[in-house]
Amino acid sequence: MYKILRKRRLCDKVNEYVVEAPNVAKHAHPGQFIILRPDEEGERIPLTICDYDRERGTVTILVQEVGYTTMKLAAIPEGGCIADFVGPLGNATELDGYNDIVLVGGGIGTAVIYPQAKHLKSIGKPADVIVGARNRELIMYEDEFRAAARNLYLTTDDGSYVRKGFVTDVLKDLLDGGKKYDCVFAVGPMPMMRAVANLTKEYGIKTIVSMNTIMVDGTGMCGGCRLTVGGQTKYACVHGPEFDGHLIDWDEAINRSKTYRAEERRHVCMLTGEKQ
Repeated sequence: MYKILRKRRLCDKVNEYVVEAPNVAKHAHPGQFIILRPDEEGERIPLTICDYDRERGTVTILVQEVGYTTMKLAAIPEGGCIADFVGPLGNATELDGYNDIVLVGGGIGTAVIYPQAKHLKSIGKPADVIVGARNRELIMYEDEFRAAARNLYLTTDDGSYVRKGFVTDVLKDLLDGGKKYDCVFAVGPMPMMRAVANLTKEYGIKTIVSMNTIMVDGTGMCGGCRLTVGGQTKYACVHGPEFDGHLIDWDEAINRSKTYRAEERRHVCMLTGEKQ
């Protein structure tokens, strides 16, 4: 069992958990993920490692309540325990070879770019950071990004904070204004990452995305996380989770992400008592 040392609500339906997991923390690197089960009867879900502390033996994850298992996880109080917490899994991010990077996060994708921002600052290459959300209440880690980023740009779909628009609007303005990035690292909903990749392809900028595919075992055996990259079948858990955004078959990836929508909705209704 893995104890939840701290739990805090960052915004509507998004919780941050600091979990006691010394073996995971000892080997974790930015870009990797864990797979957990909230209880012994729960399903396995992959979650990005948002932060880690090797000395304290803790791992931080950010969880949005979007389905049956994340809702069960949200019901566990601070001081409670998670049944399984396996990792670190996947490959660590390799951004050290780039000199001028912009990190782009949409929604819960901020959990992935935050450790990247911290790491890049620690090696003397602070990145520009673009964070987008539907509204002001859903902007997360603003203070933390201000401390780690070279420049922080915020945008909201409804214009309730800083500027109205999408992350691609901000990125295009920066590129048209003369910014010469040698790498864009984008994480968020698949349509957002596709939009970023389509934009950067016009400018010829290397673009890396972190794929949040359907996943079961996290070791390459189930094949649930497969996607097509450059015409070849890849598995997000062992070949990724990060890939060249210009090579992904986005239509296939987005369609596959919707495979279990009906089943997930049915389980949520069972848990909440809502009608389907």
